[in-house]
Amino acid sequence: MKPTATKLFAAALACAGALAANASLAQAIKVAQVLELSGGGTTAGTMYRNGVKLAMNEINAAGGIMGRKVEVSEMDTQSQPAVAKAMTIKAIDDGVSAIFGPVFSGSILVSMTESQKASIPNFTGGEAANLTAQGNPFLFRSSFNQAMGMPKVANYLANDLKVKSVAVVFINNDFGKGGRDAIIKELGARNIKVAADISADPGQVDFSSTVLRAKQANADAVFAYLNEEESARLLRELRKQGYDKPIVGETTIMGAKVIELAGSAANGVRGHVGLTAEAPTASIQAFAQKFEKEFKTKSDHNGIKGYFSAYVYKAAVEKAKSTDGKAVAAALKNSCFSAKQFPGVLMDVCFDDKGDIDRESFLVEVKEGKQIVTATLPPLTKR
Repeated sequence: MKPTATKLFAAALACAGALAANASLAQAIKVAQVLELSGGGTTAGTMYRNGVKLAMNEINAAGGIMGRKVEVSEMDTQSQPAVAKAMTIKAIDDGVSAIFGPVFSGSILVSMTESQKASIPNFTGGEAANLTAQGNPFLFRSSFNQAMGMPKVANYLANDLKVKSVAVVFINNDFGKGGRDAIIKELGARNIKVAADISADPGQVDFSSTVLRAKQANADAVFAYLNEEESARLLRELRKQGYDKPIVGETTIMGAKVIELAGSAANGVRGHVGLTAEAPTASIQAFAQKFEKEFKTKSDHNGIKGYFSAYVYKAAVEKAKSTDGKAVAAALKNSCFSAKQFPGVLMDVCFDDKGDIDRESFLVEVKEGKQIVTATLPPLTKR
């Protein structure tokens, strides 16, 4: 019996539907990097961008995410919050499924409202404590919240260095002010006196008066919390003025770019870092070698953050079996990802209900132009 026209039409529709479904599955997953590729945040933004780029190239070479290639666009915030917001809106209009960046806390604080409205997961390297306090269900950190990192620094100052007073130097932006508030709280809880509370401006070149004020405070140590370029300038001026007491920081002042810019002035700096390419972890060391081979420079913590963010997004999509923003966000909240199961995340990590992370971290000291890990610190919470 010959098939009727109706049956032929139905079969054609079914075939067309199957082809459309297969085409949908084959479509690339679009994501955007909205980062500081020029302006004051170039160092941090470029490192983060390259970390994501390295990871996405690896992911695509291995078959993509759920069999779909990842298409990555890059947008420059020019280190300006207003531009970051505009670029985030552009990324959303382009139909992306995830956004990586910005790194600067002041920029992500403005731009994340747009990704939240669009229900798009947004990964950031920003550390300001107030970011995840906003209740944005689509924001996820690749770095420690300042409220989690500063207690480790304060413990080091109190228990290891046994200081009684500290001169605090911080950068006067959202990142710096958040860190300043967090460290002063933790110092007070350990009966360490803040002998001087000194702000520096973003882009500041001359640190002579800043260092003079720190010296005149006659504190047992300096705690410095600035962006990379300003950190290097501070260190050079401290050495120029003969400062010989401990210089302690949290992450940025011991970063690879700071060590490069400050040269020998960085030697002896110590403190806490959430991530370091010098970590005694095979997965991180392998990443560091690949990064340096690809980009002809050593990765700092921002490069690791970007690489981690790309792979944790992949892990969340595979867990959710979907690129839908709400499904991916739900797969990340209150979830842990092991490096054994998901090697690209580099270290076992857990996200809480706010999008903050917890994992191992490190105490380091700069010696002969290298970060030397002096201790590995456990996660703050038990898994």
